[in-house]
Amino acid sequence: MADGLAGHQYDFYHIVHSSPWVGGNSEYSILNEGLPYWFNGLVPLAYGLNDSRLIAQVESATEYIVAHQWEDGWLGPEAPADRDLWARFPLFLGLIQLVEANTTQANRVIPAMYTFIELMHTMLVEGSGLTQIWGRVRFPDMLISLQWLYENYPLENQTMMLSTMSLLESRGFDWPSYWTKDNFIFVDLDTIQDPITGDSPRFPFVHAVNAAQGLKAGATIYRFTGNHSILQNNRNGVNWTFGYHGDPAGSIIGDERESSLNANRGSELCTAVETMYSMSYLYHALGDNDFADRCERAAFNALPVSITADHWTHQYLAVPSEPYAQPLSGNNPFWNVGDAGIIYGLEPNYPCCTVNMPQGLPKFLSASFVQIGDNDLGHALLGPAQVSFTTKMITDIVVTCTTNYPFSSALYYNITTTSPFTFYIRVPSWSSLENSSVSINDNEAISLAPDPRTGMMPLFLESGTSMLTYTIGANIRVEQRANSTVAVYYGAILYALDVGQTVTTLANSLYNGSYSDGSPYNTSTPFIPKEVHDYAFTNTKPWNMAIDISSLTFHTTFNNTPEPALQNPIFDYQAPPTYISGKGCEIYWPLYNGLPAPLPALPEGVSHRNCTGNFMDVVLRPYGSLKNHMAELPTVDLSIG
Repeated sequence: MADGLAGHQYDFYHIVHSSPWVGGNSEYSILNEGLPYWFNGLVPLAYGLNDSRLIAQVESATEYIVAHQWEDGWLGPEAPADRDLWARFPLFLGLIQLVEANTTQANRVIPAMYTFIELMHTMLVEGSGLTQIWGRVRFPDMLISLQWLYENYPLENQTMMLSTMSLLESRGFDWPSYWTKDNFIFVDLDTIQDPITGDSPRFPFVHAVNAAQGLKAGATIYRFTGNHSILQNNRNGVNWTFGYHGDPAGSIIGDERESSLNANRGSELCTAVETMYSMSYLYHALGDNDFADRCERAAFNALPVSITADHWTHQYLAVPSEPYAQPLSGNNPFWNVGDAGIIYGLEPNYPCCTVNMPQGLPKFLSASFVQIGDNDLGHALLGPAQVSFTTKMITDIVVTCTTNYPFSSALYYNITTTSPFTFYIRVPSWSSLENSSVSINDNEAISLAPDPRTGMMPLFLESGTSMLTYTIGANIRVEQRANSTVAVYYGAILYALDVGQTVTTLANSLYNGSYSDGSPYNTSTPFIPKEVHDYAFTNTKPWNMAIDISSLTFHTTFNNTPEPALQNPIFDYQAPPTYISGKGCEIYWPLYNGLPAPLPALPEGVSHRNCTGNFMDVVLRPYGSLKNHMAELPTVDLSIG
């Protein structure tokens, strides 16, 4: 990421490099959200890697923004008559991460934040500040920052802070009420009698990025109100959103607006990264193992499928049934996405995903470890990571996790501690416990007995250095999807049909409507470096395939210890060390508006499709490595063929 688009936007991408936030005049929207989105992601990327070049970018932007704070406390380029609070929400998330990573920034940043909060409080009391829907529907993001300040740098501002939180909630959209049977939309939004348009009262709740950000609303409200009753609403909201509008990769289907579960509808890259953040926050706040599982599913599937392996280009929209990622012509199946929305480029559609994509993996990494009680530590979001930590009881702990997870079942820990403490490992809910174990030093491996709600398993460690080997057993899992199709998983990875791949370099293009709302800012074409290209991916094998799930077999090249290093980049075509083989055949599967049509559901009593061609071998590979793919597959029974 640091060597790709995320790490170079400040160098060239005019929405960041020449943003009005840092004295420039380039923006794609009157909301002025471009640089705040970027900042929210670059801070954890810079400090997570301890990258001096990126840290300098963060400090440069911070210094300018704070130095140009208005006399009344406003942060940002807007004059008093044009002020909306929304873009300050991602900015504040970036600022609190900055102070967490580098406490020497507190003397400069915290006073500026409080000066702004005093103004925000006044604006909210007066009924101003939330002039558009975005701040009203995404207010939980600002609640997180306010609560962080309340707990870490209160500075005798507790009363004002609580009042500001209450004002934001009261002025915001009521997420807990939407997550009730009377209000939640359980059906395909394309089929309801009164269409949900941008002007509809329920549109803010079904805008897919809003839905992803809103998923943490109940937990953020609970943290300052203590209202337990809304937590079940929040859990309902998560389960219903993914159950009725979720894609198999862990994101929310919405090609801007939610629709249904049809596999020819897409999920925005913005939605994927916001889903990851909401799920990690919910796991930290509420502790349900399901939230961490969902975060990992999005991180290892929905995120990488939308970004090329070199991290220089991205899709706006990822579609589960996407045998080709190329420009569509004429009508497309999407609600509000252009014909280039599924190609890979700098700006294949609205620029929000270009500036918002950097937050995905860095914030996943920063949320990986959790403090438990006053003296203990847990590994919540699994993957290679290192953390140094001093507990409230002054125990110094250094944990290094070396692993090829999620492509491997083995995680190796080197843990040094100055005092005894309990280390927790999270056991994913999909784990096969009979094939899972953990060993400490040279002791015999023990079976896992995780907490049924949190998935955490405690391991008591003495002072000194301990070596842990944690093995997570897994099996092939088949989940039912819409229209009598299935999605295939092994561990945290979604496996999709490999339909072959040809990559074509296209002429660089920008989203035609991206700057129409940016007046009076610069609308000139930005400089594009040589590393950035538009790409199309097309299939070389039949995509209209059904699979026999009884024939599926998992394969890995990691058959020896120690395991070799993963290829870098890993989410490239045929780079992962795992795949699933099986049998299948072609079926009749028409197109609809340029992509595979939703198949009709099978009649009652019928379990499988009919073949139209010969049986053949099929290979399923990790979804994130296949930029063109088929992830929701119909089934056949070849034993009766």
